[in-house]
Amino acid sequence: MNAMPDRRALQLPLDRFDMSDPALYQNQSHFAYFDRLRREDPVHWCAESRFGPYWSVTRYKDIVAAEVNHQVFSSELGGIQVLDQPKDMQRPSFIRMDPPKHDEQRKVVQPIVAPGNLANMEPLIRERTRMVLDGLPRNEEFDWVERVSIELTTLMLATLFDFPIEERRKLTFWSDVAIADVTDPEAPVQSEEARFAELRVMAETMGRLFDERRERPPGFDLLSMLAHGAATRDMPLREFMGNLALLIVGGNDTTRNSMSGGLYALHQNPAEWDKLRADPGLIPNMVSEMIRWVTPVIHMRRTASRDFAFGGKQIREGDKVCLWYASGNRDPDAIEDPDRFRIDRPRARQHLSFGFGVHRCVGNRLAELQLRILWEEILARFPQIEVLAPPKRIYSNFIQGIRSLPVRIPG
Repeated sequence: MNAMPDRRALQLPLDRFDMSDPALYQNQSHFAYFDRLRREDPVHWCAESRFGPYWSVTRYKDIVAAEVNHQVFSSELGGIQVLDQPKDMQRPSFIRMDPPKHDEQRKVVQPIVAPGNLANMEPLIRERTRMVLDGLPRNEEFDWVERVSIELTTLMLATLFDFPIEERRKLTFWSDVAIADVTDPEAPVQSEEARFAELRVMAETMGRLFDERRERPPGFDLLSMLAHGAATRDMPLREFMGNLALLIVGGNDTTRNSMSGGLYALHQNPAEWDKLRADPGLIPNMVSEMIRWVTPVIHMRRTASRDFAFGGKQIREGDKVCLWYASGNRDPDAIEDPDRFRIDRPRARQHLSFGFGVHRCVGNRLAELQLRILWEEILARFPQIEVLAPPKRIYSNFIQGIRSLPVRIPG
């Protein structure tokens, strides 16, 4: 199914709905389809798609119910995307595991995003944010994604891994490779084999650093934590690849796309810009609303471990089940007036963009911190940022990625 205008979402028979079509998200035409599914068929069976048959779970409360029931809805049996990894190229990682192994590996990296460490990191994040913003041109067009969103998140990733700063754009490239839809002609890789080859280069590069850290006393970076953690120090290569890709993508995509999508949301809602300038104290709440609004991770997939009745439907053992965060975050039964971008929204953190339950994003507080600092520093410098054209979006049903966003700062 190609992406169609919203009116087609009202006319198309439900059995022809295929929410796995990446064009729906690239064209931002998915909202009307999810509206109808939530109303008429909230647990929906798609019999045919490029990715095989699958269930769509579209209501907030049902997504939460599936997230907390990992005994039935497994991350380990089939991975986390509607796209199946080829058997000979599978890369296990703790997000693709169920408890207790998931919990053991996740615990290893949690200290880096503990509240005390985030407080220690704040001055460095602020210093780098100021450096990037002070280097932006005035009165000329530039790409916000390239100059701000990618640069800030990649500097942060390099810090988290203690990766050579001068080679930091490799981290951006590997993140883009990990989430690319290989049928997209603009993707950095055009086949699963090419993806696996690039991620192997990533694992070899990081593996050398991993081996160095193992020989040193434990440090406070992710590679050192993995090298010294009892649950992670002896990981097989493919598991190492999988966990690296997870940590790089997790540290990159939510923050990067919220930095870009959040600016575009303010551009589309100038009254909210005015509200922000009048009350900078709204920034922390606004950050949560931006993350909900953008929903950087579009879906997470689970696989049924057994036959199970859910939402009035009979799910069979082995069925793919897609939890559509992009739909749950616009569910009016859970979020009041969800199609309105509102920076002073009550309970703004009550969104699904970070997931829910044991798989809730380990770095969610770091993402919020980076975005808060960015907007504090923007408000201190720029009364206005002009968005010159709509964002160019990537072709993906997994990440709500923004490839470019042309802007100009008057001054």
